[in-house]
Amino acid sequence: MVVVSGKTAYSALSFNEPSEGMVMQPATGLAATVLAALISLQPGSLARAQETQANEVGTDIGTLYKDEVAPLFKKPGYSPYAGRNYPTRVLWGDTHLHTANSLDAAAFGNTLGPEAAYRFARGEEIISSTGQPVKLSRPLDFLVVADHAEGLGSTIELKNGNPLLMADPTLRRWHDMMAAGQGGDAAIELILSVGTGTTPKLLFDPRLTRSVWQANTATAERYNEPGRFTALIGYEWTSNKAGNNLHRVVIFRDGKNKADQIVPFSSVNSENPAKLWDFLDSYQDKTGGSVLAIPHNGNLSNGRMFALVDFDGRGLTREYAETRARLEPVYEVTQIKGDGETHPFLSPNDEFAGFERWDKGNLDLTDLKKPEMLQYEYARSGLALGLKLEKELGVNPFKFGMIGATDSHTSLATADQDNFFGKHTGVEPSPGRAMHPFLQSADKAVTLMGWEMTASGYAGIWANDNTREAIFDALMRKEVYATTGPRMIVRFFGGWDFKPADAATRNPAEVGYAKGVPMGGDLTAASEGKAPTFLVAALRDPIGANLDRIQIVKGWQEANGDLKDKVYDVVWGDAQKRRPGPDGKLPAVGSTVDIPNANYTNTIGDPELIAEWTDPDFDANQRAFYYARVIEIPTPRWTAYDAKRFGVSLPTEVPMITQERAYTSPIWYTPKT
Repeated sequence: MVVVSGKTAYSALSFNEPSEGMVMQPATGLAATVLAALISLQPGSLARAQETQANEVGTDIGTLYKDEVAPLFKKPGYSPYAGRNYPTRVLWGDTHLHTANSLDAAAFGNTLGPEAAYRFARGEEIISSTGQPVKLSRPLDFLVVADHAEGLGSTIELKNGNPLLMADPTLRRWHDMMAAGQGGDAAIELILSVGTGTTPKLLFDPRLTRSVWQANTATAERYNEPGRFTALIGYEWTSNKAGNNLHRVVIFRDGKNKADQIVPFSSVNSENPAKLWDFLDSYQDKTGGSVLAIPHNGNLSNGRMFALVDFDGRGLTREYAETRARLEPVYEVTQIKGDGETHPFLSPNDEFAGFERWDKGNLDLTDLKKPEMLQYEYARSGLALGLKLEKELGVNPFKFGMIGATDSHTSLATADQDNFFGKHTGVEPSPGRAMHPFLQSADKAVTLMGWEMTASGYAGIWANDNTREAIFDALMRKEVYATTGPRMIVRFFGGWDFKPADAATRNPAEVGYAKGVPMGGDLTAASEGKAPTFLVAALRDPIGANLDRIQIVKGWQEANGDLKDKVYDVVWGDAQKRRPGPDGKLPAVGSTVDIPNANYTNTIGDPELIAEWTDPDFDANQRAFYYARVIEIPTPRWTAYDAKRFGVSLPTEVPMITQERAYTSPIWYTPKT
């Protein structure tokens, strides 16, 4: 079947007829020529030519020869894997890791540079900065060393007593504090100074930044092995005005030859995200390369991450929306500093909304949280606000996919509960780390304890190859998902024609791509009487826990402009024993967690779940988004492993059990305009 959009010919996978409202991919080469020729034929002419056994057909763009067309219409061969043109393997990695080249990481005691980070991510056993041997359960497929652009590599020079830096009294004092074992206190002072703009400028010498940046890109080149392990080049831009987190990780599609043509743009240059976007566009114009930015920790932005005004307090424009949507295709929804999917205040009917909250204030606790800030901080409400803005501006600036990352400052990309090495070197495994204050307000009235660190997360990337280009392209098309650590495999497709029988397949991707769009895709213009259908599947981590349930989260905008969301349980484990109650709620899966021994059994839940689901409340006139949330059965939290391994007792307020999860990128529905 051929679909025409403007002057471009489009073809569906395996020549299946495309569903209405789906976005198709352009045909190229000989296929495009043949398709264009077929389009130009008068009705019935091809049939007449076939009936008369003609060998050729004349068209207004040339002659269509039967022997050229024939290879395009061959029946599928015996092998079901031959000729596949969609991603068949999910790649696992961390897009946000800091090494000793980050000014705060080094101040906290990190002595491991990018090389150690890559070796660890590739599966090697190394020695942590506190002298502990550490190794991942399984290697990662890719890594982004995202050291802070601000003062890149400078803390190492500060520790070493670089004479240029010692000329400043504040830097001399921080040096002395680090030498006296007070690096944590020095790090907190340093971070606060960045937020208030009082950091001594010597720490941001561009000559030092360029030197360390080029050393970082050289290390990335050495460890980048296409097809085996990908070392993406990147850094973190750390806007923290008044302590409100607007941080972005910047990731390049390119190698050292292009990345070295710039010096990382930092918040010292500007704390305004729009200025960062200008820099990224200038990089692309200058080098012909490609780059993107990934925001994170809206929960620490105090209402700034998904605000309805720009950095300077002005109303958003279409240009702003277009630029943000183009350069920020995904959002880091879960990491060590809390989970950012939603909040109980925003989603009071969602029993899973209170997961791993960091909601006491902004990044440095200089401004405490107010309820009215929350809707502008979390992914689900941000996605909903995007629908509102799309209606007003014509473009959705918050049309983002979702990934997880660690934001670890230890050079160790650890997200597993039983192998958690903490946020920074000062909270690597030790008997007292859970009960030691992690962060306090200046008056000590508000405290974040060590046990509030979240062992999270990783990015699952549906890429065709393990290369910089393929991973970057998957991020751009949002065919990615977040997990809090477990490496569960998740597929999510939307369309108009999925049937319950499609959930019986052992290869949901085959029918998913043939009849719909994957996570990150778009559905438009529903036909009369049609509602969107979804195919969702999850397979547990091979060395992890069974699955409790798969849910689909829907958000939409009512005709009066109100923003709503609802969570649907679509398939669950132990289905023969669990049924939704009169209130529509599914009973809890139960728990097998043995807290004293930090253990559990997979005797509840299911190892895999798959379902077809049709939206029962669909209104073709309402903008909407849908994403899948996969919940594991309860398992021991990292605090339970600490209690067992160190033989310590923790207070009752410390959670010892968790339910890990995954969040897919959404699929959006846009009505006819």
